[in-house]
Amino acid sequence: MSDKMSIAKLLFTFVWILLFPALLLFFAGNWLWIEGLIFSLWLIALCVVSIIYLYIKNPSLLAERYKMPGSQGQKKWDVFVVLLLVIGFTGWIVIMPLDAERFGWTPLFPLWAKVVGGIFLIPSAVLFLRSYMDNPYLSGLVRIQEERKHQVVTTGVYGLVRHPMYLGAAFLFIGAPLLMGSLFGLAFGVLLTILLAARSVGEEKMLINELEGYEDYKKKIKYRIIPLIW
Repeated sequence: MSDKMSIAKLLFTFVWILLFPALLLFFAGNWLWIEGLIFSLWLIALCVVSIIYLYIKNPSLLAERYKMPGSQGQKKWDVFVVLLLVIGFTGWIVIMPLDAERFGWTPLFPLWAKVVGGIFLIPSAVLFLRSYMDNPYLSGLVRIQEERKHQVVTTGVYGLVRHPMYLGAAFLFIGAPLLMGSLFGLAFGVLLTILLAARSVGEEKMLINELEGYEDYKKKIKYRIIPLIW
């Protein structure tokens, strides 16, 4: 059976991608909010480029990314973590425009902070895209993909840290609220980053116990998410 996604499903996915930017600008109450538009265009571009790349270059990974929680040996604890991440991400998308644009709960950020936030989105996008390119087993679920002959990946961005996508997410969760000027969004982003860090600990326990060669990889690449720190 081909792993190639149907055109109809692909088109539906592109419509779905617009949901979060639409939510962000709707709750902002200003469809011309510059910082919100910058982030929305960044998010849309990242998602579209990622999906098109996987559709052309690695349709089996794209199919893997579409698996629902609870699928094919996903660790039971991770089903709960994925649910928390979905709820947390949605709340994060909603709280930032309410805070920064509609109600102004946070005092105005200085321009330099917003610029730093925008700059953080650059390494975030690079790490997300390179993770997809370098790791053909980059599932959205914590599970061993026996049916896909799961192997350890040690090259590319996986030679920098063991979980480069989580590092990309950290840049996102800090950069976006800085760009948009939201302390509440920044607090949410820190909590989501901590949740991903906790997930990585459980994920690595599984990988060490169930994936051949991962323990040697862990000894070689000493940092889990943050280079030179952790």
